[in-house]
Amino acid sequence: MDFGELSKVAPEKSLLVRLKKKAGRNNRGVITVRHHGGGSKRKLRIIDFRRDKIGIPGKVATIEYDPNRSARIALIYYVDGEKRYILAPLGLGVGDVIIAGDEVEIKPGNTLPLGAIPPGTLVHNIEFVPGKRGQLVRSAGAAAQVMSKEGGYVVLRLPSGELRKFHERCRATIGQIGNINHGDMKLGKAGSKRWLGIRPTVRGSAMTPRDHPHGGGEGRSPIGLKHPKTPWAKPALGYKTRRRKVSDKMIVRRRK
Repeated sequence: MDFGELSKVAPEKSLLVRLKKKAGRNNRGVITVRHHGGGSKRKLRIIDFRRDKIGIPGKVATIEYDPNRSARIALIYYVDGEKRYILAPLGLGVGDVIIAGDEVEIKPGNTLPLGAIPPGTLVHNIEFVPGKRGQLVRSAGAAAQVMSKEGGYVVLRLPSGELRKFHERCRATIGQIGNINHGDMKLGKAGSKRWLGIRPTVRGSAMTPRDHPHGGGEGRSPIGLKHPKTPWAKPALGYKTRRRKVSDKMIVRRRK
């Protein structure tokens, strides 16, 4: 992992909140999410996904590491004295000035409505609903591309390859998210997984029948069922769990 682009180690204290561990257990101490637990202590950095400081320029003070996400974050000092964290796009550096508005320059870090962004532009932190906050394309190296505009909607090609329509008033931030080499990171040892709060995973076929539907049998046995199951006997591995949603009608072309 490359930390050369970082300009500060200690985060901004006014933008930190306590992050309580869930450890994969519920209020009775029963494991409800498997393979989670432990991990390094972290504090949550409050990220500005809304980008609602319209017309107020801000200067990039630092580029920082965030243990809660794959992307880098940038600390912004606005001219009105407020400080906020945003996701740091590729090419954004200390001293750069960013701004959000309806008619601002098309450059990394600026936020505009999709209707004001020319086709071919790469964007991130995209709103599903106007004014709700950016919910899509927020991980390291991710970017969506503006493809076309028609009838009050803008068609984007998402990182998955899906083509989807968004209302032209939905906001997005210009540029591709930085830390593009995150996917090349090698953890190197089992302990690195434990620091991330990920516990060991055991195959169902290595368990007993009382612990998993795939368990039991002599030696390495096949599943023995028509379809694979979860430990709670729900269909797994290819079984579709997504219910049909109203937003499906906005999909122009599916990722598959």
